[in-house]
Amino acid sequence: MATTSAELLQAEAELVRHSLGYLKSMALHSAVKLGIPDALHRCGGAASLPDLLSTLALPCSKRPYLSRLMKMLAVEGIFTAVAVDVDAPAAGEGEGAATAPSVRYGLNPVSRLLVSGSGGACLSPCVLMGTSPLFLEASLRLPQWFQRDGEGEPASAFAMAHGESPYGAAGRDMEFNALINEAMGSDSRYMAELVVRECGEVFTGITSLVDVGGGNGTMATAIARAFPHVRCSVLDLPHVVQGVSANESVEFAAGDMMEYVPPADAVLLKCVLHNWSDEDCVKILTKCREAIAQGAKAGKVIIIDAVVGSPSHSQQVLEAQVLMDMQMMMLFMSKEREELNWQKIFMEAGFSHYKIQPFLGMRSIIQLYP
Repeated sequence: MATTSAELLQAEAELVRHSLGYLKSMALHSAVKLGIPDALHRCGGAASLPDLLSTLALPCSKRPYLSRLMKMLAVEGIFTAVAVDVDAPAAGEGEGAATAPSVRYGLNPVSRLLVSGSGGACLSPCVLMGTSPLFLEASLRLPQWFQRDGEGEPASAFAMAHGESPYGAAGRDMEFNALINEAMGSDSRYMAELVVRECGEVFTGITSLVDVGGGNGTMATAIARAFPHVRCSVLDLPHVVQGVSANESVEFAAGDMMEYVPPADAVLLKCVLHNWSDEDCVKILTKCREAIAQGAKAGKVIIIDAVVGSPSHSQQVLEAQVLMDMQMMMLFMSKEREELNWQKIFMEAGFSHYKIQPFLGMRSIIQLYP
């Protein structure tokens, strides 16, 4: 059947949306760097454009352009935009300019996640990491990476762009390292709050837990505070735990999860396995299985990670998951996994059964039993 003119025009619009989609990312990056979510929060959650301009440190020459940035972000659902009754001169356009309806821009559930220092979760560091120059430069190498006929161990697109892995870049570039640490910390704080609130039953019957790859202990500390009967510890590489301030709730151990995981009733892996190949995941989970088998009763492994394509997921969640999958491929040549992929890994690591609970949006809680 022939394509109609209306269908062709709609298809053209779709191509423009996708080919210029990077501008959405950079507009979001700009909003965070300019402090727009924080400014709206200081204004009580909503503000007119003149009021917003009065709180931002923008050069006079750039003030006329803020309305276009805000309009785009509102159309994309980052902020709300509500027209008010009184017309006013278009902000920054000078005398004699045509009048434009006054608009109040406001925070919504998306942009509230970008507000810092308000007592809630703030994911601005995650946005800045995902739109960092090193990540963007790696994405530009994707066509070249796909065309490359790799010999031996193939390099990721990130390694093609920068000559090293993200871990290597973080070890060399202190600014990039700080960006990664801030992003991982903010994600852990956000996820810890949700896990404790929505998935408390997961910790029933557990007396000890080791958070493998738990960094500075944000997740382990939240679990220890919510469930005082659980003795929590963190295992991470020596350079990660070195200098971390110990607290009365959590112990820290330096080590390599590929070699040894301390014994506990439960082993937690939060957003760890998606960084690794299937073969490495089997190695890691085998060490975890050995760790939970050393007590009087068999324990369990708790995985917080994406399970792509769950029937309960919305189209937006699925899109977020496949974008994360592309990011993992670009950074590490690893992946986000569908349930069948997970199942294969679990069986190869010697586990007998598992339970998936899709309670965490893009991510699920997986309980894994020997």
